[in-house]
Amino acid sequence: MRKLLIIASLLAVAPLASAAEGLSYTYVEGGWTQVKTDDSDFNDPKLDGGYVRGSFALAEQVHVFGSWSRTSKSYHFTGASAKFELDQPELGIGYHMPWTDRLDYTADIAWVRQNAELTVKSDLFGREHLKDHTNLARATMGVRGKPSPKTEAWAKAGYMDGGNDFKGTWVGTVGGQINFTPTWSLVGEVSGQRDVTQFSAGVRASF
Repeated sequence: MRKLLIIASLLAVAPLASAAEGLSYTYVEGGWTQVKTDDSDFNDPKLDGGYVRGSFALAEQVHVFGSWSRTSKSYHFTGASAKFELDQPELGIGYHMPWTDRLDYTADIAWVRQNAELTVKSDLFGREHLKDHTNLARATMGVRGKPSPKTEAWAKAGYMDGGNDFKGTWVGTVGGQINFTPTWSLVGEVSGQRDVTQFSAGVRASF
């Protein structure tokens, strides 16, 4: 009887251990982000801020995701100041297919909106506020896997277009994750498109 209980316990724990080592497509995360633009006229500005991101598995191979980031940079001159702010919400749906026990093929499509605001204050002209936005569509394909039980990495590439308001461009993303527990981990990611690079680092809770 004791041997049967031990075997039953091991069989009950085995699926849980396997799931802990797998890839989770249900998570929430947040942290610091920076948007860097290659523009020599403005001394390659860097906008710092924060972001939140989440994903939810709708089915075995389908998930929905969303994110929002807000970054800003301030400039100070004699008798004047300026602040540039960039909001970027995103909503999308993704598909994943296992290639091996530790590697998934991924594909997704998303709507991305870029909201830009410029506020200028001067002693001569007072306060001026300008706003603009662009709606974009993005599609990417890539891979996501676990080099080890405590680490994860992903890479994807694709195309983003905004019609007449934004000329189409290739995009790419690479990222990684280090797990401290089955739930909590540190994440880092770098995304690039044309002359813009975005860095992010944060904490993720997977379910």
